[in-house]
Amino acid sequence: MGKASRQRRLKQERERKQRRAAQPSASSPSGPSRPPHEAEQPSQRELAAVGVAEALHALGRGLQDQFMEWVEALAGQQQVPGWDATVSRELVSYLRVSVTGAWRHGWQPAELVRHAGRERGDSHARMATDMIADEMRGYAAATVDDRWLAQLSALRTEVWWGSDDAYLGRWRGREGDSPQATLITAVELLLVLGHLPVLPRLCPLPGTVRPGAAARPDAAAGEERTADERILGKIRALLAKAESTEFTEEAEALSARAQELMAKYSIDHALLAAEAGRKDEPASRRLPVDNPYEGPKAQLLEEVAKANRCRAVWYKSLGMSAVIGFPADLEAVELLFTSLLVQANTAMLRAGAKRDRYGRSRTRAFRQSFLMSYAIRIGERLAGATGDAERQVAAEAPGRNLLPVLAARHQAVDDAVDEMFGGSVSYHRTGRVSDSEGWYSGRAAADTAALHGHREVAGESA
Repeated sequence: MGKASRQRRLKQERERKQRRAAQPSASSPSGPSRPPHEAEQPSQRELAAVGVAEALHALGRGLQDQFMEWVEALAGQQQVPGWDATVSRELVSYLRVSVTGAWRHGWQPAELVRHAGRERGDSHARMATDMIADEMRGYAAATVDDRWLAQLSALRTEVWWGSDDAYLGRWRGREGDSPQATLITAVELLLVLGHLPVLPRLCPLPGTVRPGAAARPDAAAGEERTADERILGKIRALLAKAESTEFTEEAEALSARAQELMAKYSIDHALLAAEAGRKDEPASRRLPVDNPYEGPKAQLLEEVAKANRCRAVWYKSLGMSAVIGFPADLEAVELLFTSLLVQANTAMLRAGAKRDRYGRSRTRAFRQSFLMSYAIRIGERLAGATGDAERQVAAEAPGRNLLPVLAARHQAVDDAVDEMFGGSVSYHRTGRVSDSEGWYSGRAAADTAALHGHREVAGESA
């Protein structure tokens, strides 16, 4: 569609409105009609809405030339008084509504920003952050879940531009974009938000939390939360030191102390809940699984989750995995997965680039195989470590019946997965192994990885 066609379409839209306005109303069929030149002209808002809708339609159908023509049409009338503000107001309104729709489809703020960045780029992620800030100012903080508020804080959401009318102009000034580039970003983001898959909802929608409500408002619950934060703070500090030190012995000592705290934290939670007759329920959180080598990384997360009485489900197309388990176990999975991934990347990069005997690069195959082997071997080690920890706790407190408690939790997690995903979950290895050196190197790295409480073991030949 050329420039003349665009102008002709807009003219036709105006003429249709003029004809409708010129027709006599049903309430006075015999009354005189107004001349066409006096008929109501389409407003700037209506024209802007047509332009945005046509641009979005063309982009969604992959008609890039038509898309750019509509972008030019929207940007080309900036000299008309009020036009830029009208387009800005319309786009922000559409984006805000789309963000609200994303919440209803199970998405959370951090996931939405990350998805926009993965699909389109950093500028789209920044605009998504702005639109989240805009949408969230409609809710009182007391009616928003704490997990939601924590994500907003991490994203540093802020309505910095003032009114909806000013947004596009302020964005151009901040980003140094042209009018066309700004419109492209906005319409592309609108398309991303309009094609989000539905995800299981992990926490209450913003605005629906009752102010002052708490799952356990008793004093014991407050003391328990304080103890949890203290223990988790110690674990995080120990893991950070273990990952940063250059001395193997120091890393092992720090990791050993971290594992002691982690194992006690998780098992004590299970026993205390059972003894108190408290019916804790499994929860879920979604963790990013980024390229490159996302398959082996998802496999590593699955192994860590399984060893900690959780289940992991990989959303391959979205670059993240859902982990389902009890809250204390979910904390352990996230901390351990993050730490092991750091250690794996460090060991993999230390191995350097690889070439075959003909000088061709085989670095990607080596690293893919390295990480897959690392994940599988870590799973084997974690399974043994989990069994050791459970036997130790049982031996130290013979009067506490641990096995039925853990078995009941396993079943509760399986039931939660079935309820959340039905029969749609499939099980298979998430990566391909094609480099033997990478396989054996990954296995060796897994044997020396700090499992937060267990010293390195002798390597096996697989």
